[in-house]
Amino acid sequence: MRAVGHSLRFRSIFISDIHLGTRGCKADFLLDFLKHTESERLYLVGDIVDGWRLRKNWFWTQAHNDVVQKLLRKARKGTDVTYVPGNHDEFLRDYLGHEFGMVKVRRNAIHKAADGRRYLVMHGDECDGVMMYARWLAILGDYAYVTALAINHWFNVARRVFGLPYWSLSKYLKHKVKNAVQFMTNYETAMVKMARTRGVDGVICGHIHHADIKDVEGIAYCNDGDWVESCTALVEHFDGRMEIIAWADLRGMVPGETAPLALPAPLLERAKILDDAQTASTRPPLEAYNKAKECEYSSSPTLGTHKSTASSEP
Repeated sequence: MRAVGHSLRFRSIFISDIHLGTRGCKADFLLDFLKHTESERLYLVGDIVDGWRLRKNWFWTQAHNDVVQKLLRKARKGTDVTYVPGNHDEFLRDYLGHEFGMVKVRRNAIHKAADGRRYLVMHGDECDGVMMYARWLAILGDYAYVTALAINHWFNVARRVFGLPYWSLSKYLKHKVKNAVQFMTNYETAMVKMARTRGVDGVICGHIHHADIKDVEGIAYCNDGDWVESCTALVEHFDGRMEIIAWADLRGMVPGETAPLALPAPLLERAKILDDAQTASTRPPLEAYNKAKECEYSSSPTLGTHKSTASSEP
């Protein structure tokens, strides 16, 4: 990867479902994202490492090493990094309350946004009925998912031959299958219910590999997506607004090829302004560019202050 002269700066960044240790992990895409973004706080919202797959078949490339090193480097340079393990990296739940390389490991966290809203940060497998009551079925489904990702890989190899950008076949199929859509709806409802019982204003999660921001019965539901299919992150602006960034779409990235040297013009202009500006009032949003790219994700602008406070629970 080659660096550009400017970085996109956010108050907080949330990423999950990277699945390091699997062939489907888009480590190069994530490295490009991490290189071009900075934040005061970084939340790793579970399934960062895929312990399930590594136990069955060891797969670990230099790019996977580079992701780990980049995350640790951000922590050393002052980014407040919190790791909330998921079901695929559940082995780290044995180390709740510990710190590794200045990375805090927590069962969940409470994030206070700049606009004062409080969010419960959790991976989300706790609200997955299959994980809770039929773990064997979840493991079987994992094998089927890996097979779908393998097909997706070769599908995109063919697209690359024709000069076409990355496109997730598995993501497309997921949105077309009625049962999958109903599962996601049930999952969102369960997550919102948990947030309500905790007395917070919203929930930030991952797990189902479907990025989304929506209001569900007065509770803000935010899912940061994944780095296997959609390559998305959830970011908090300095005024408290939450937004989903589909990085591969914004960068026009193609698997197996070097990322473009320069950021797209709207992103580059934003980066220049963020480098020079000291107040949130001069920070233009990314929504216009996302709309131009016909990104299906949405954001809910809200106004707030710059003060940053957050608490976590072991």
